[in-house]
Amino acid sequence: MDTMILFAQAAAEKPAMEMAVRIPLSVMNFLEFAIWGAWFVVLGNYLNSMQFSRKDIGSIYATMSLGSVISPMFVGTIADAYFASEQLMGVLHLIGAGLLYWMAQLQTARAFYWVALAYALVYGPTLALSGSVTFVNVPDGQRDFPTIRVLGTIGWIVAGLALRLMLKAGEPVNNRPILLAAGLSLVLGVYSFFLPHTPPKGTGEIPFWKAINLLSDFSFAVFFGVSFFITLALAFYYGWTALYLESDAGVKPENVGPLMTIGQWMEIIFLLLLPWFLDAMSMKWVLAIGMAAWGVRYAIFASRAPFPILLFGISLHGICFDFFFAAGFIYVDKTAPKDIAASGQALFAVLTYGLGMWLGTEASGWLNEWATKEEKDPQTGLTTRKTDWTQFWIIPCVGVVIALIAFVVLF
Repeated sequence: MDTMILFAQAAAEKPAMEMAVRIPLSVMNFLEFAIWGAWFVVLGNYLNSMQFSRKDIGSIYATMSLGSVISPMFVGTIADAYFASEQLMGVLHLIGAGLLYWMAQLQTARAFYWVALAYALVYGPTLALSGSVTFVNVPDGQRDFPTIRVLGTIGWIVAGLALRLMLKAGEPVNNRPILLAAGLSLVLGVYSFFLPHTPPKGTGEIPFWKAINLLSDFSFAVFFGVSFFITLALAFYYGWTALYLESDAGVKPENVGPLMTIGQWMEIIFLLLLPWFLDAMSMKWVLAIGMAAWGVRYAIFASRAPFPILLFGISLHGICFDFFFAAGFIYVDKTAPKDIAASGQALFAVLTYGLGMWLGTEASGWLNEWATKEEKDPQTGLTTRKTDWTQFWIIPCVGVVIALIAFVVLF
């Protein structure tokens, strides 16, 4: 009991975060996720309007995750051992702005794939770097990280709502969302050089390999293993929900992006409540609730429920994301030694945003192609694509349930 009292007192004595730190970190998170939210949600609709095959769409979506497999391990090592994290972020986002602009000019699937992959290689590491910059510079990660990270959600919402202004009523999704992302990336690339200085530790070791040694802890290994398997299923949402809403639920193209921000509005609420849930419940059950919410969402989509219930499925994103990804980053921060903090976050990004999402997105493209048939209108002679969305969504639903059971039993 005395130990618990001393721990509580120590936690209470941590100083409040200064506004000189809060403001730049908040702006960084706002722009980091506004870039992603500006184009990634409606990318499938854009590629579908250019008559790319569903397999090509899945492969192009998977480039973001493939980039998160390849580069964060190296960039995390550089940030931990050699260069300041905020300077690396600046360079990567400036390169990313040029690649996004190039991507917006492309018309063929092959060229689009390779430029999208190049962009993923420079954007993917910034997710871990932004988390590292935040955790290093806040007094209390569990208390302060959610209040900073929530600005990322707001950035995603603002970018999604901006699409309503950029797309005219009745026209298909065009390249303007990608151009918006390019402009935002340019802004963050410059702004990153003015972030709080986050210097390397300079230990002389290879910190990413040291971070892998964390897997020798059983609970840590279970956490990372289940995180990898569940993100195989999570990839289905990011790649195909927007197209599902447009083609099956009858949502107009210009309304898809704004409609999907419902999930981010709920994300704000649950990010702010996350510290309370972590105090009131164990990390295990917070993560388990997040996983269960993904399963419920996919069950709703598979049932092709009435539109109001579909909106409820989208709104579950607050629990899905915050109780799994945001809580996961906090768990890594509390578990990984401080001298390999960036590499610990990179390892989590590699297994979730990276390897799991890449394989899941590639698989979802093949599955969507399998579930989609071409139908010819006898009157107009035009060929349209018809997807059996029940078949498509039930697969990730079952996958989530299996991962959840394994986590509850083993963690």
